[in-house]
Amino acid sequence: MSETFDKLKAQLESQGKLSDDDIKKAVDAHGAMSDEEQIQLSAAMHEKERAQDQKITLEQYLEASKVLDSAAEGSDEYKKAEKIVEKYESGG
Repeated sequence: MSETFDKLKAQLESQGKLSDDDIKKAVDAHGAMSDEEQIQLSAAMHEKERAQDQKITLEQYLEASKVLDSAAEGSDEYKKAEKIVEKYESGG
């Protein structure tokens, strides 16, 4: 992988997003990326964006907690609620 790709990938991991200006600066400083690197970087950026969109809100957590109290243990509804509660409690 090129130096440009490595630096942008590291920046994406540390900041959680990249702007077009960030990419342009890195390309100007370290050279162009290959088509494959551009595709991989784009995919990583979209994955980060999706992950950030999937954060559990307090309201979702509270609703899922209610479901855990009322639904039959082991049911589909219970399992979905359990995943939400676990994700929220683990910082997600």
